[in-house]
Amino acid sequence: MKKQLRILPVLAAVLLFAACSGKEEDDGNVYQVYYVSNSETKVEMHSHVMEAVSPEEQLKELIICLSTEPEKLEYKAPFAMGFQVLGTMLEGGNLQIDVDAAYRELPPITEILVRAAVVRTLTQLPQVSLVMITVEGSPLLDKKENTVGWMNAEQFIDNDGNEINTYEEARVRLYFADESGTKLIAADREKHYSTNTPLERFVVEELIAGPSGRIEGLFPSVNPGTKIVSVMTKDGICYVNLDETFLAVVNNVSTDVSVYAIVNSLVELSSVNKVQIMINGEVPSNFSTPTYERNLDIVTTLDN
Repeated sequence: MKKQLRILPVLAAVLLFAACSGKEEDDGNVYQVYYVSNSETKVEMHSHVMEAVSPEEQLKELIICLSTEPEKLEYKAPFAMGFQVLGTMLEGGNLQIDVDAAYRELPPITEILVRAAVVRTLTQLPQVSLVMITVEGSPLLDKKENTVGWMNAEQFIDNDGNEINTYEEARVRLYFADESGTKLIAADREKHYSTNTPLERFVVEELIAGPSGRIEGLFPSVNPGTKIVSVMTKDGICYVNLDETFLAVVNNVSTDVSVYAIVNSLVELSSVNKVQIMINGEVPSNFSTPTYERNLDIVTTLDN
């Protein structure tokens, strides 16, 4: 079922200014609304107690919050940054937000932050799984003229605190397991990640998250329960410290294959030549070497 909503920014500010500017919280219906800093370098979330009950009215309420200047003047409402929301349409969990042509005038980093704030706010609603922004009915394009398309919160990686710093677009090559669990297959992935997160850690996090499911024939190469203790790079060696879950074999993927999934993925980065993997700060005695280099003998393709 399609639902179309149209919200005028002036009316929005009148209706819910108080509701979106620091209302006292209770135990339920608390959502996080994301705003963009005045410096346009990060976004910050602020708690909002939902007043609406029906799914349609809840969506309206959050959109109004995104259009209303926050009480803290050092932040801006994403939908009050020089462009207008023309309308929205929700169908089967997919929310399309149409904006006017002024949206294209946003600086690239600012535009990414606006996207991050909008997507992370609205996908908290159980009825919204994906968000797409269109410009006067046309697909939104990034700075490389690629279609942005549907987005979810996982496309915007945040740091461990409440603030999300400037986002950059990362294109990394990750190595996932084949069906047998004995070989690795390379897959490229593009995501926006917080500059607060080292790119090396981002790569390990993505490996643990596993393949996206968009490409058939790729399987997790690292135990998805693995926890990262630390990741750091010095003098071309990336030191990856994981918990003991990494050693538990899943889906017939041996520890050796998991090791090279991490090694091959990290060595794709220009800053990394070798990788040392530790378990709770120590190199396991059964590892063949303290540091590993790229191993392409274990790599295959989907065609083979």
